[in-house]
Amino acid sequence: MTDLPSQDQILTALRPIADPVSRKGLIAAGAVKEVNIKPSGVVGLTLALAINDATARQATIDRCKEAVKAIPGVSDVWIKLANPPEQAAPSSQPQSAQANQSSQPGQPGQPRIDGLVPVSGVKHIIAVSSGKGGVGKTSVAVNLSVSLAETGAKVGLLDADIYGPNVPTMLGMADAQIMVIKGEDGSDIVEPAFNHGVKMISMAFLIDRDQPVVWRGPMLNGVIRQFLYQANWGDLDYLIVDMPPGTGDAQLTLTQSVPLEGAIVVTTPQTVSLLDSRKSLKMFQNMGIPVLGIVENMSYFVPPDLPDRQYDIFGSGGGEKTATELQVPLLGRVPLEIDLRVGGDRGVPIVLAAPESASAQALKGIAETIATKIAVPAS
Repeated sequence: MTDLPSQDQILTALRPIADPVSRKGLIAAGAVKEVNIKPSGVVGLTLALAINDATARQATIDRCKEAVKAIPGVSDVWIKLANPPEQAAPSSQPQSAQANQSSQPGQPGQPRIDGLVPVSGVKHIIAVSSGKGGVGKTSVAVNLSVSLAETGAKVGLLDADIYGPNVPTMLGMADAQIMVIKGEDGSDIVEPAFNHGVKMISMAFLIDRDQPVVWRGPMLNGVIRQFLYQANWGDLDYLIVDMPPGTGDAQLTLTQSVPLEGAIVVTTPQTVSLLDSRKSLKMFQNMGIPVLGIVENMSYFVPPDLPDRQYDIFGSGGGEKTATELQVPLLGRVPLEIDLRVGGDRGVPIVLAAPESASAQALKGIAETIATKIAVPAS
């Protein structure tokens, strides 16, 4: 068995790496705040990087991971950022989504947890993500939110899929209007829309139906932070965040802004989907975010005229195999049914439209598992 690395070995490996802004070495600049060596050989690093450019920041993180992974005995490297840089909102954003500097998180009086700023009144924040598009991530996020609300929990849903904001359609709020009111300090406060027991904010409320969102990272980061901190979420047991697919700026913004309870990774049994889902899962782990589990969506097809039959259109067993290999739970297998698609198009999620269906039962079971994993303290 290979011996575990020492802290001195890790610091020595990191010493040549410099902060691209100050040009100082990370060690000399005091940017390495914590080194944690696990018995499994996983090394956890907490870094304080004052780098506003997301590309440069990620490049520095990648160099640190590469350097430490080269040490014998290191099985993996997880990196968590302390005191992440603030992203200012660009002035070209829609007026209702523009930031007011006096209300930006990180100002004096705002509570912080390891550099992260909680959302006032929200007990647990859960990210629903996927490695690639088209796997039904939004459908899972919507039905999970409604299922949790059906148990009596107070639930919010943040549609952070800025480039493809489909949550309003699936929640029956495509024509809803959100209100922007003035706070006591003059800042804009967004009132979320509400339906099926779920409060919801989406980029779809701020743009025309056919208008593309052609934004670079800083603009995207700014609007996500405003949806988090400039919305009147009230008291919530759960805030579900429907992430865009992939491992980009939106994921970095969320993981470096708020304390996440954990992440759920959605995949199909298909090999290409599983390959991308592994990257998404590893990204959260590298950022120090617990992965609550994998949801295998479109697990099999149930024809409406032959409900006792199952067809493995996208393969079978891939989600379970991946969950076993990566040592995370398989939260559930959601079949593909026509009613699932119809419910999403009509704005009535299947857990409400056809609660006895196989898909609804699987989704409600996933919600129950999440609720069991995350105990909501009494109000």
